[in-house]
Amino acid sequence: MNVLLVYAHPEPRSLNGSMRDFMVDRLRSSGHAVQLSDLYAMHWKASLDAEDFPQRDATQRFDPSMDSRHAFVEGTQIADVVAEQDKLRWADLVLFQFPMWWFSMPAMLKGWFERVYAYGFAYGVGEHSEARWGERYGEGSFKGKRAMLVVTTGGWAEHYSERGINGAIDDVLFPIQHGMLFYPGFEVLPPFVVFKSGAMHAQRYEETVAALGKRLDEAMVAQPIAYRRQNHGDYLIPALTLKPGLSEGRSGFALHRGGEEQCDLAAEGRGESALRQASY
Repeated sequence: MNVLLVYAHPEPRSLNGSMRDFMVDRLRSSGHAVQLSDLYAMHWKASLDAEDFPQRDATQRFDPSMDSRHAFVEGTQIADVVAEQDKLRWADLVLFQFPMWWFSMPAMLKGWFERVYAYGFAYGVGEHSEARWGERYGEGSFKGKRAMLVVTTGGWAEHYSERGINGAIDDVLFPIQHGMLFYPGFEVLPPFVVFKSGAMHAQRYEETVAALGKRLDEAMVAQPIAYRRQNHGDYLIPALTLKPGLSEGRSGFALHRGGEEQCDLAAEGRGESALRQASY
């Protein structure tokens, strides 16, 4: 298996740094090929701007989408973007590791998505018609690949529960998992979340990485989150609204998950992981 770890934390001696090293060692000792994109160590350029497209016509206004599309088609993308796209093509499994900052990922990682996900590469692909609306949400360039978030947060599991002050962790991560991973075709595994990360001690750390190692071992056979696929009958096209009668009794982001049995299975896996880490 080919594994890409996209890592965003500025301090290598942090909890995240230790978990990163554990994952790389665990995967390689299991016989997998691993590439690491350590964004802070790479001094990754976070902002998508006109500098990314040196071949564009500078007399015209900068259009991020269209300039991205032109550079991708013409083969004029800059080298750091091309390198990360090649890693994505190579990978069977992509892990995104980061601390939760202000209910999302660090800006550097968000900039990785904005720059690497070029028009024609990660979006803007496929037929747009009365029957289909592009290859996305379950289809697309990354179909057949898997992705998983590895996230640390200072908040407790209770803070990120259904009735918790921060909102349910599935809802907080929905824009990333559904919008940034499932959209271009990844099968998205339930996230590995370390809650209460500021209260880590030796025994808890060993139990945490043991649970993480088990998730890595099972990554290619585990049940992904049962998001509904766009072009497979659940949505009206081109309105892209869920058909009447589906997800009765549910609301919010949960509407966009499949049958109850699949959802319960995925939720059970996430709950087990969360309970392991929240009981200290």
